[in-house]
Parts: sequence; structure tokens; C-alpha cells
Amino acid sequence: MSHNTLIHRLVRPAIRPLARASVTPNQVTTMRLAAGLAAAAAFAAGDSSWPYWGAGLFVLSMLLDRIDGELARATGKSTPWGHRYDLISDGAVNALAFVGLGVGLYGGNLGAWAIVLGLVAGGAVAAVIALVVRVEDREGARAAELKGVPGFDPDDAMLVVPLAVALDGGAPLLVAAGIGAPLFAAAMFGKWLPRLRRGARGAASRQDV
Repeated sequence: MSHNTLIHRLVRPAIRPLARASVTPNQVTTMRLAAGLAAAAAFAAGDSSWPYWGAGLFVLSMLLDRIDGELARATGKSTPWGHRYDLISDGAVNALAFVGLGVGLYGGNLGAWAIVLGLVAGGAVAAVIALVVRVEDREGARAAELKGVPGFDPDDAMLVVPLAVALDGGAPLLVAAGIGAPLFAAAMFGKWLPRLRRGARGAASRQDV
């Protein structure tokens, strides 16, 4: 993961005031989770201006997600629990965003397929997070993390969600996510499940000795 993306640089001016105010990284993660859940609820409302409010709340949630990590590194308050809380919050927000989009687009051209696609995309995101948690339990923190490059982190791709909603492109996004998220999940499981199984067999063999 890159810690020097455009979003990281954008939020850094807020770190020192938060540190002086004794705000903790976990408190910021909680605010991130609340903003993300509110965004998903706004997406689900579907009508009128609610999806646009959802887009704004989702961007706020992403900014807070960068702030909690920056604050933890700046204050030396990184903890295994904080990392796990952040990871699970990321998964919940991203998964429920797609579910919310599906519910909100039910009355559009996709009809009931919108809900199906939202659940498929959200379920795939949740499955990947569950896999990452399992991998980290066995291999160590950040073992399954996708590597970023300077200026960009893989999670930054979620910016396409508020952008698509703001441009009234929620339906095409949902179709793409309903196809792409399961494919990505399949690739992740194909990579890590054999390693986890080998590790489990190895651990069982050592216990039998």
C-alpha cells in the first residue's frame, strides 16, 4: 500500500490539529464507518438528491480512511486492533455501498437485477475482506495487501463510486461491479486458499509429531 497518494497528501494538514486535540485513530475510523454507512443509506434512498448526498458522504468516508492511518503513523498509535478495525470498516463500507446502490436503482432500468448485482458485488467485497482477515491471522498483518504505487493506492479505485453516482452513471457502475468484483474475489481466493490449506496441513503435521 502506498502512503503517499494524492488523498494522503490532501488530508495531512488535518493531522497535527487532530493530534493536538487528542483524537485517536480509532475514533477517526469510527467516524469513517459512520460516514460510509450513511452514504450507503443515501444511495439506497434512490430518489431526489439523496444519491448525491451519498456521493459526498462516501468521499468524506474515504478521506477519513486516509486520516486514520496518517494519524496512527504520526502519533505512533498503530495497533493490531486498530488495523483490524480499519480493515473491517473498509470492507463494510465498500460492500454496503454496492448493496445500497442496488436498492436505490431498483426502480430504474435494471429492475430487480439492480438488487441482485448489488448483493453480488457487496458479497464479493465482504468475502475478500474475510479472506484477508484469515490470511493476516496466519501470515501476519498486511500479508494480503495489494501493493500501491507512489501517488495511487488500489483502494483509491473506489473513488469511481461517488464519481459515477454524481454523473448519473450508477447503473453501468453496478453492472461492472457485479461482474468485476466476483472475478477479483475468485482471483484472490485462487491465490491464497492453496497457501492457507498447505499451512493448515503443515500445522496439523507438526502437532502430530
